[in-house]
Amino acid sequence: MRIMIVGALSGRLGEASILAREAGAQLDHAETVDLAMRALTRGANVELIFCDVALPIRDLLTFIRAQRHDIFVIACGTNAQADEAVAAIAAGAREFLPLPPDPLLIAAILHEASHDRHAPIARDPAMLAAIRRAEQIARTDASVLLTGASGTGKEVIARFIHTSSRRADGPFVGVNCAAIPDTMLESELFGHEKGAFSGAVARRLGKFEMAEGGTLLLDEISEMDVRIQAKLLRAIQEREIDRLGGGRPVTVNVRIIATSNRNMAAEIAAGRFREDLYFRLNVVSLRLPSLAERPADIPRLAEHFAEHFARLNGIPQRKLSAACLARLARHRWPGNVRELENTMHRAVLLAEGHDIGPEALDLDEAGPAPLPAAEGEAFVGRRIEDVERDLILHTLSHTNGNRTHAAVMLGISIRALRNKLRDYTSSGIAVPPPLAGVAG
Repeated sequence: MRIMIVGALSGRLGEASILAREAGAQLDHAETVDLAMRALTRGANVELIFCDVALPIRDLLTFIRAQRHDIFVIACGTNAQADEAVAAIAAGAREFLPLPPDPLLIAAILHEASHDRHAPIARDPAMLAAIRRAEQIARTDASVLLTGASGTGKEVIARFIHTSSRRADGPFVGVNCAAIPDTMLESELFGHEKGAFSGAVARRLGKFEMAEGGTLLLDEISEMDVRIQAKLLRAIQEREIDRLGGGRPVTVNVRIIATSNRNMAAEIAAGRFREDLYFRLNVVSLRLPSLAERPADIPRLAEHFAEHFARLNGIPQRKLSAACLARLARHRWPGNVRELENTMHRAVLLAEGHDIGPEALDLDEAGPAPLPAAEGEAFVGRRIEDVERDLILHTLSHTNGNRTHAAVMLGISIRALRNKLRDYTSSGIAVPPPLAGVAG
């Protein structure tokens, strides 16, 4: 395991680095948070960071989340810095390492970082079957396409495939194709040379080069612009990329895992996704079940999130009452595991007494009732595009034109929804406008 020490090595933090090296870790060092972020931007491959709690650790954690790095951050400091430690944990640090360091505690932290990273939680047969297939997929270097509704855990399974593969010692690098503007996504993927465009003051490695020897996750790839899809196809076929402003191609060795919550056949038919790229990515496919399809996992996931957020917020851990578990079992979970995670975070903060009861869940039971069989027959013979359009427009009317709320209900990104609405408007279809004063 490679770790980065952020802070001065002249004191107790230096002792921690020595103990980590003796436990088998390889070390990088950055004196400041700014230098650490620059090293990560240049492609430093680390799995764990020990950071002096006196430094601006919140900035480092924000940067790591924004760049989608798979890195545990350990805040390090003396017991006299308890307030800073609590703030670091609340900001997302994994643990607090008291200084002077305990060799056994450091060994335990290294063990957890090596063996308990993003392991999928499953008891339900539907999810266990998906995990078994993921284990089979991990043995190869084939490209993988993960599909399923938003919030089903596609990124967790992608990380699981990586850590179970021959590339586990290499980096895992993710990029959310829906969250990055088209004008920036090409540089984000392939990098650029100094002077390639206005503001390019230095060479920057893209995600392909940062993932060298490891795995590149292309999250929500169906949101990628068709022009960039063509360059991605060439990169996968030729195993080389061209930095923006570069004079020669750069050879890359990465495994591609892509995810989508869309109907890829419909995207191809509509001309929004290249068929040749689809077949390059879909060497092996895996569909993840919704939370409603894996009800036996709800209690264990709820317990896991309750424990996690209690520790994260410095709150005593509480058990889930029988009534709480029964309420969780009755809910439809349109937002899947992500909705359950947010629900348990709220419950941990709102709960009073010894247990977490149903009153702390704050569940929104609103939403469409299950479709009766007789109404379901109305869809027979209709095109998928027409049914999708009616669903989107009906949902938008239900939210009084609020695009953000509608996207959440539909389980798609706001960018995807806006693209759909733009297509409808271009075709002469009336689209509900956002109400004045309502976010669109």
